[in-house]
Amino acid sequence: MPRQRPFAQVDVFSAQPYLGNPVAVVLDGEGLSDDEMQRVARWTNLSETTFVLSPTTAAADYRLRIFTPGGELPFAGHPTLGSCHAWLEHGGTPADPDLVVQECVAGPVEVRRTGDRLSFAAPPTRRSGDLDDGHLERVLAAFGISRERVLAHQWVDNGPGWAVLRLASAQEVLDLEPDLSLVPDAMVGAIGAYPDGAAHAFEMRSFAPAIGVTEDPVCGSMNASVGQWLLRTGVVTGPYLVSQGTRLGRAGEIAVTPDADGSVWVGGATHTLLRGTALL
Repeated sequence: MPRQRPFAQVDVFSAQPYLGNPVAVVLDGEGLSDDEMQRVARWTNLSETTFVLSPTTAAADYRLRIFTPGGELPFAGHPTLGSCHAWLEHGGTPADPDLVVQECVAGPVEVRRTGDRLSFAAPPTRRSGDLDDGHLERVLAAFGISRERVLAHQWVDNGPGWAVLRLASAQEVLDLEPDLSLVPDAMVGAIGAYPDGAAHAFEMRSFAPAIGVTEDPVCGSMNASVGQWLLRTGVVTGPYLVSQGTRLGRAGEIAVTPDADGSVWVGGATHTLLRGTALL
């Protein structure tokens, strides 16, 4: 029998409300079936809808399931931060006041609290290395660019299946007009650098036709694995800021911060903009 469940819609990765990436959070997902969760995610039509559940391990503070309109993800970045924000605001109390542990399909994810900011520890990649020639050629065709314009390319898959191309400039990334019908099963992005002295180091765009999301406004999971790649290859050597969502009229800002131990943290602003109940 449907009942009213606490619900929040949280804007993630922008200091300006309504200019980040929204996530719908059902704060009591107990008893909902996979089909019911998927139906809600299709209805919200956001890039992700999440469901908070009791953890199955004592090491976690809560469990999270993450659905796109096209299916479930084992991990995603902005839903992690938005759901953690909503859980804390709803009265959730972590075992460690400075560190929340989220259980999801991909495993435990740590979320660090620094003042009013949250950041998650980038999970290990499931797949890395250069793209195979066939996949690269399909992406190049979809992006409408030649191989010579690509500085580097990489699988950066930490669950969703991401791949990325690094272009010479942020403007080249902003100018892309992809034909995603040529890569209907792809999860792919592009990143390019801003000139020295700019407010942001890079512009990122993320395209996810494989899960029914044409362009993700601001993508934490892609920034996490791209950050690991850029740090590993020496393209960057310390913390940096990424702009994302510009072509969609958003003002996303992602902070990528390496620790001395080699871990990479991805953070940004979170704001609850809708709060109430959902009949589920």
